[in-house]
Amino acid sequence: MTMRSIADQSTAQLGGPTSVLARQRADHVELDGLIKKLETETGEEYERAFMRLNRLVFSHAFAEEAVLWPLLRRLLPDGEQLTLQVEQEHQEVNELVVALDEDRTPGPERDRLQARLVEVLREDVRDEEDELLPRLQDALDARELRRVGWQWEAVRRTAPTRPHPVVARRPPGNVVAALPLSVIDRTRDRVDMGARVAPESVSPTLRRTSQALARLSHAVEKTPIMRRGERSSTSRDPGDL
Repeated sequence: MTMRSIADQSTAQLGGPTSVLARQRADHVELDGLIKKLETETGEEYERAFMRLNRLVFSHAFAEEAVLWPLLRRLLPDGEQLTLQVEQEHQEVNELVVALDEDRTPGPERDRLQARLVEVLREDVRDEEDELLPRLQDALDARELRRVGWQWEAVRRTAPTRPHPVVARRPPGNVVAALPLSVIDRTRDRVDMGARVAPESVSPTLRRTSQALARLSHAVEKTPIMRRGERSSTSRDPGDL
């Protein structure tokens, strides 16, 4: 049976708008728009696009790693190999975004990091839309795809929104990490957005609050239990980053 990319199918063929396949594709369309903004915008517009991309990419990937990829490993004889490849892409995205956050100075190195980030994100979308998700479609009927879609969406809406490269890409580590890191990330998102519009007298306090939340996040993600289930090719020692 020849599988069709989910990019080439109608919403009805994907199982309806609440199917996990339709939800995934909708996120990928939004991601493509944000990537184009990263490549064309500067200044404040670039910063807004970068924050929106982070919130989309990391919540989306977390929901995949918590819901979809364990399911594919159960359903497919080659699910381990297929999902490991995508987890490696997710790991690289985490590391690239951390590097971009740390180096805010425009120049050749930042351009290189961003170009690689865009390349990996687009590779990830193609791997998912052309191979992994059609395999999931072949294994589940439309009703099951909608049920998984609701599970995936529930996790996505409560998932971390920042890069966490030392946290496991697999259960149980990523599941344990979900609640504390999601609370910290989403609080930090609100603080950062507030700092952009706050009066000058308030902005420094909000920036210090964001920095404190970042330190708390780093301390939490270094907890050993949050690295359980990790594979060696996506494992990073906290001291390396």
